[in-house]
Amino acid sequence: MKDKKVIITGANSGMGLAAAIEMAKKGAHVIMACRSLERGQATLEQAKRESKSNAVELMRCDLGSLLSIREFAKKYNDKYHSLDVLINNAGVVTIKRELTEDGFESMMGVNHLGHFLLTRLLLPALKQSPQGRIINVSSGAHKIGNIHFDDPYLTKGFTVWKGYSQSKLANLLFTAELAKKLQGTGVTVNALHPGAVATSLGVNRQTGFGKGVYALLKPFFLTPEQGAQTAIYLAESPEVEHVTGHYFYKRKIELPAERARDMDLAAKFWEWSDKEAGI
Repeated sequence: MKDKKVIITGANSGMGLAAAIEMAKKGAHVIMACRSLERGQATLEQAKRESKSNAVELMRCDLGSLLSIREFAKKYNDKYHSLDVLINNAGVVTIKRELTEDGFESMMGVNHLGHFLLTRLLLPALKQSPQGRIINVSSGAHKIGNIHFDDPYLTKGFTVWKGYSQSKLANLLFTAELAKKLQGTGVTVNALHPGAVATSLGVNRQTGFGKGVYALLKPFFLTPEQGAQTAIYLAESPEVEHVTGHYFYKRKIELPAERARDMDLAAKFWEWSDKEAGI
């Protein structure tokens, strides 16, 4: 990974931070793309300290804001021109229905549409790399997901699982269609299920709601370091250099739910995402 440029979204905590530290240890130049520079600053110092590397930097990217994503991509592209690895790791779980600044339901907005736009804007830089890699963090929750085209932002009958599973199915449909569109380029895209990982996903930062449940369940989950292993493998292993369009769990290819392999659905959903993200 020496001197390879790696962007990791949501790198200020959990798996994102674990991946950032590990990639920096291996000699990569890591860009931590975080919503809050204030929160990111403390973890930037931690990442540098634990990786013993100064090739780690922080850049603001709020995936709940199309404007912020465009600003981030412009700054990155102006500064670096090429990108080796993009790990679309950031994710939210909201117990109540919340909206992004663009009016999207938060889980669809951040977990899918934000990463969809970011990836599209960074594709020229990824194509400049000898072998660009895109890694989308999905979840086994996709198996119960549907794309609700009639009400994608869940204005009626919102539940946390309905929203989360829809956004995780979205990650896999995006992966499948993007892999198809990238055929013949040097860029690959794969998705993964990290396993049940103990992160603060689902804990409300303002109110602390959800902390009790998190504390009770934490002993039964993987650590962020364990959860990040498949993403790190996909980012650096020569074994997957030419592998694209797949879904991984524990470093192995798994067959996702049938719906996630529906290429007609993937094409339709791509068109919808294109319109929503304003591309």
